[in-house]
Amino acid sequence: MTDNDPQRLLPVLEEIRDNQRLQLERQAEALALQREQFALMRQQFERAERLQDRAEAIQTRSAQLVSGARRAVAVILPVILALLLYLTWLLFRR
Repeated sequence: MTDNDPQRLLPVLEEIRDNQRLQLERQAEALALQREQFALMRQQFERAERLQDRAEAIQTRSAQLVSGARRAVAVILPVILALLLYLTWLLFRR
């Protein structure tokens, strides 16, 4: 090595240091952005989970309503038929 070599290396080393510092700053920004995106995705997941729970509750309630309606039809339909038969018998009896 000559006396000029350390003087030429110093600016190169400073440039390398500056580029590394810049790269670290960019990595920190990218990491912050990823954290924000992760937080947003977590919120969306929690919202989707709440919506799914509500949908399940609605489906359970509608199944109960349909079951009750079927039982009501099973009881009411024979009564209506019996009343129609009785009314028909009353009309044609005279």
